[in-house]
Amino acid sequence: MKVVIQRVQHALVKVDGNTIGKCGRGFLILLGVGNEDTIKDAEALVNKIIKLRVFEDDEGKMNLSVQDVGGEILIISQFTLYADCRKGNRPSFVNAAPPAVSVPLYETFVELIKNTGIPTECGEFGADMKVELLNDGPVTIVLDSRELSKGH
Repeated sequence: MKVVIQRVQHALVKVDGNTIGKCGRGFLILLGVGNEDTIKDAEALVNKIIKLRVFEDDEGKMNLSVQDVGGEILIISQFTLYADCRKGNRPSFVNAAPPAVSVPLYETFVELIKNTGIPTECGEFGADMKVELLNDGPVTIVLDSRELSKGH
């Protein structure tokens, strides 16, 4: 699984002009599911995300987690994180899991985040979504569950 985490002051997602998910201060998470991904990948990413210390403490140092600051999370599915652009100019998405695999893993990821007690909303899997955000910092972190498992 791949995620792009953006620290935001606020974010929202719309489908057909209607807001279907939003968050205040916290994280906007773009989530891609690959062909080889399992529940263990979702668990590893969730454990890392909720503990990431990227919010400033009283001294202005990034030393607090999303939980520490009472933050919120908005999760958006994004298969394009698995774009392979090595050949030609049209990305290939063969490494992105098909919906039969990615939908259950996406839903599991969302439930795992919700189970931490962090207020969490999400977009609509497979929909044409419009995402608005106010990136805070900007702080943007990219995580790949395969890299986490290497123990670097």
